Amino acid sequence: MDSLLAYITLAMILFSIGFLGVVSRKNIFVIYMSIELMLNAINLIFVSLGRYYESMQPQVIAMIIIAIAAAEAAVFLSLIVVLYRRKKSLNSDIFTILSQKDSHE
Repeated sequence: MDSLLAYITLAMILFSIGFLGVVSRKNIFVIYMSIELMLNAINLIFVSLGRYYESMQPQVIAMIIIAIAAAEAAVFLSLIVVLYRRKKSLNSDIFTILSQKDSHE
């Protein structure tokens, strides 16, 4: 039980660091890395629970999350490249223009 608590505590710390990175940073790449850190913290919880309860189901879910994260990484990194080429910056404040309609019409 002590090792399970240690793993869950570590995962909570990692998730908190990732959450703070998403909330406080302006660089899109840093935000992406923080999201990945949060995703890996959740995977750590799944794997540690699977090990503790001697079940393969949480570990299978963790493998599915890893596969989804790989696909998400390809899409997100290509999006970062396109946005950087267009605006020459990775500051997230610049990209608020993308969500607004042209108000001149």
